[in-house]
Amino acid sequence: MTALLEVKNLRVSFRQDGEITQAVRGVSFSVDRGETVALVGESGSGKSVSALSTVSLLGDSAIVEGSVTYAGTEMVGASEKHLMQVRGNDISFIFQEPMTSLNPLHTIEKQLVESLSLHQGLVGAAARARVLELLDKVGIRDAETRLGSYPHQLSGGQRQRVMIAMALANKPEILIADEPTTALDVTIQAQILELLADLKKSEGMGLLFITHDLNVVRRIADRVCVMKNGEIVEEGPAAEVFANPQHAYTQKLLAAEPSGAPEPVADEAAEMVATKDLKVWFPIEKGLLKRTVGHVKAVNPSSINVRAGETLGIVGESGSGKTTMALAIMRLIASEGEVRFQGQDLRQWSTRDLRSLRKDMQIVFQDPFGSLSPRMTCAQIISEGLAIHDVDQDRPPRELVAEVMEEVGLDPAAMDRYPHEFSGGQRQRIAIARAMVLRPKLVVLDEPTSALDMTVQVQIVELLRGLQERYGLAYLFISHDLNVVRAMSHRVVVMKQGDIVESGNAQEIFDAPKEDYTRHLLAAAL
Repeated sequence: MTALLEVKNLRVSFRQDGEITQAVRGVSFSVDRGETVALVGESGSGKSVSALSTVSLLGDSAIVEGSVTYAGTEMVGASEKHLMQVRGNDISFIFQEPMTSLNPLHTIEKQLVESLSLHQGLVGAAARARVLELLDKVGIRDAETRLGSYPHQLSGGQRQRVMIAMALANKPEILIADEPTTALDVTIQAQILELLADLKKSEGMGLLFITHDLNVVRRIADRVCVMKNGEIVEEGPAAEVFANPQHAYTQKLLAAEPSGAPEPVADEAAEMVATKDLKVWFPIEKGLLKRTVGHVKAVNPSSINVRAGETLGIVGESGSGKTTMALAIMRLIASEGEVRFQGQDLRQWSTRDLRSLRKDMQIVFQDPFGSLSPRMTCAQIISEGLAIHDVDQDRPPRELVAEVMEEVGLDPAAMDRYPHEFSGGQRQRIAIARAMVLRPKLVVLDEPTSALDMTVQVQIVELLRGLQERYGLAYLFISHDLNVVRAMSHRVVVMKQGDIVESGNAQEIFDAPKEDYTRHLLAAAL
């Protein structure tokens, strides 16, 4: 019996600047109704290229060979008219970042109606009724009040639900989900995975799930195809692959989970930063005179402290106040309450005076590609802070850059390359090098591993722990990945809606949480 979607000996190459690069090398897999097949592998393994090939979404530079059949009909070389009928109708996609897929200028209702009008001819009241039905099906509460919302007015989880509603609008036979939960909190991730499983069952769809997160695969997949360098190196029922992986690469992926713990903090370690009743409320202004009618309570009065050589993990869902608290400590946003850095009350410091402290307080962001200038070389990016802060001018900047690149595991010979010429893990090392070249005392790490492959996550965790041990760095480590937090943190604070609901020793928080919300977070991560 032929599967609903069957891929045989798929080969995909790309033409660029007169050269041909092979991305997929003879891949074969199938997806049937009611079945979830996971394509697993690291960035660049060919997962997404294989999925996009199913309905010819790769662009003119792609050379696609082999066979892709949907319901017995060949898709490779099919007419554009036939492909248009299949795309969105029979085979739908959900992508990782809905903000890049949703139109920021159109309301949610308009974008959903557009799909229904294009594929089903539904307009007016009939289209609106179908939109409300879809939003309700994907778990958007008070759907009618959300119709006029724009994408930026929704949370990450809500935007992903809207994307799923759009994908389901035309009752597809196959749903292809490309890293749909990577950027979401553990609780939202669990909800989206449960939603997809329920929809697959109720709608009888086939689901092709693409991810680098094996914990997600363990939850959702019936069968697994492990990809490396454009090839499937192992395939089989999910339970068998996880219980008894045959290929060395699969074994490496399964073993690639951050583990261990940071070195203990010295008893005599000095307090690096401390807050007392730190508060960040954003005013809600209305009317012509911009009167304040309320506040968004991002961080309610909170007190924390971090010592030299110590990592304080900050966990909680999106909107809980994690990043806002860190930015307030760095004096990058306005706040009330006390912030002391190396014993000095920063409330007494002007913006001009704070510049002298900036080199001692650095930050590394989640998305290195978004925080690195595409027009600057690696050397220029890393050395920029040296010029601004007039650091160690007795040595040539390139010498300092080479030294810190080696320290973070980068080849100094690559210092004149641009960000797009590096992998995701290498870009994150550049971002870390940019902070470390200034020899800071405090580093804020804001989701520094969430966009990275599991094997790269392990490398970055080990790198950060090594740098901390060597230089006595204090870390504020913000993440929704609780496995990484456990491997990095000495102590943990748990935030919910601007409040610290629990804090304490990391091992105690993970092994015996006292609060229901903490238990809820930990259960969602399992």
